[in-house]
Amino acid sequence: MTVSTAARPAEPRAWRPTRRRITDGLLAALAPIAACGVALGGLTTWVGAGNAGSPARITVTDGRVFLPYGEARDTAAFFRVVNSGGSDDRLLKVTSSAVRGEATLSRHRMAGDNAASARTVESAGVPAGGSLAMSPFGLDVTLRADPEWVAGTYVPFTLHFEHGGRIEVQAKVVRPGEAG
Repeated sequence: MTVSTAARPAEPRAWRPTRRRITDGLLAALAPIAACGVALGGLTTWVGAGNAGSPARITVTDGRVFLPYGEARDTAAFFRVVNSGGSDDRLLKVTSSAVRGEATLSRHRMAGDNAASARTVESAGVPAGGSLAMSPFGLDVTLRADPEWVAGTYVPFTLHFEHGGRIEVQAKVVRPGEAG
C-alpha cells in the first residue's frame, strides 16, 4: 500500500534563525528594557534632587523650666526642637518622672491689652529641615512644679515624637526672664 504525500505526517522542521525572527525578538525585548531604563532614570533624578526625603532626625536642646512664683505651682517648660531630616515629624506629648500630674502641650496667644489665652493642643508639627522653638508666647509644656525645685535644678523630660520616637532630655529650672 502506498501512502500519498498528502496523508503523510509532516516531519518536524528545525527552527532556523532568520533575519525577521531575530528582528522581531529584539524589538519585543526592547520595550521592557526601555521602560525600565526610563523608570530608573526618573527615580535617580527624583532621589538626587532630594525629593525622596529621608527620615526625620530630631534633636532637642535648650530645655528650661520656669521656677514658679510665690504659692503658684503651675509653670511651663520650653525646648528647642530641630528636625535635620527630610521628613516632617510631630511632637505628640511630653512626660517627666519628676513632674506631679500630667504635662500638657499648650499654645498661648496674645488677646490684646497684655492679656493672653492658652489652650491645650494634641501635637505640634516639626517641619523637615526646620525647627520648633517653644516660648511663653507660643507653644510650651504646662506642668505642676515640685515644691523642692530651685533655680539651677535639672528636671528630666521625655519628648515623644510620631516618627522620631522618644528623646530624653534635661531642662534647667530658671527664674522667668533669665537665660537658660
